[in-house]
Amino acid sequence: MTKMEKKELSILIPAYNTICSRLVSDLNRQAEGLGISYEIIVAEDGSTDTKAVEANKEMMASLPHCRHLVRQENMGRAAIRNLLAREARYNWLLFIDSDMAVKNEDYLLRYLNAEEAEVVDGGVSIDGDPSALNSNLRYIYEKASEQQHTAEQRQLRPYLHLHTANLMMSREVMMRCPFDERFRRYGYEDVLMGKRLRLQQTPILHIDNPLSFCTFEDNRRFVEKTEEGLRTLHEFRNNLRGYSSLLTLVEGIHVSGVKWLLRQLFKTFKHPMRHNLCGRRPSLCLFKLYKLGYFLTLTDNH
Repeated sequence: MTKMEKKELSILIPAYNTICSRLVSDLNRQAEGLGISYEIIVAEDGSTDTKAVEANKEMMASLPHCRHLVRQENMGRAAIRNLLAREARYNWLLFIDSDMAVKNEDYLLRYLNAEEAEVVDGGVSIDGDPSALNSNLRYIYEKASEQQHTAEQRQLRPYLHLHTANLMMSREVMMRCPFDERFRRYGYEDVLMGKRLRLQQTPILHIDNPLSFCTFEDNRRFVEKTEEGLRTLHEFRNNLRGYSSLLTLVEGIHVSGVKWLLRQLFKTFKHPMRHNLCGRRPSLCLFKLYKLGYFLTLTDNH
């Protein structure tokens, strides 16, 4: 593939109760040094933390080519990204999650120099102090699967590894294939985007250009977010068939009574399992079993 000239860029950051001053200032500094037309837009999606909103507003006002949008009501993870895309002025859109951090000084340049592709995924690096995070379930979970998410591994199954935390695409693709706004709760809006891009035969290029993920919620909040994501997966299971390993596992259980037995075991041991996961020595094995059991309880009547 040849390199595509990219001389303009809209950097789009949805935010919810997150101060993203460092992220925006780092991106702004890099963009200023590249001599391109650019903008950075942060959109508050119904943020309730007024201190975070004011901090973002003040910071954005102090930097060139930055805009701060405030939505009073939460639109949802898909709709806020579609709004950002509509607000964008330029032909290349770079979606970044507000809790990411810039890791490399040539981060933006790597995207601008990426080989020709209308969708480019840069990936995420799991960082932080291992000794300080050895009891954090999110960190343990993400770190354990990090080697499966190298650029080489992602490119083997490009449509199954699309993540909005660090994703560049052309405006044309985004307008043709917007995020599905039925996805209001946590999880899977990017998975369905990957499926739709595959159906449209739009190539995806995965490159080694990670942002740093180094801020992790506490164990209780991560378990709650996981449960929310599993409810999203159940709600859209017909759309996501073939794009979720958990869904494939569950739908592959055909032996009579096995699902019923697993549900009963989960209901019996749910509270001690959850106690472990929210505690100081969470088990990754228990976490996987918890996810399976929780999802099966959502399918009681199916």
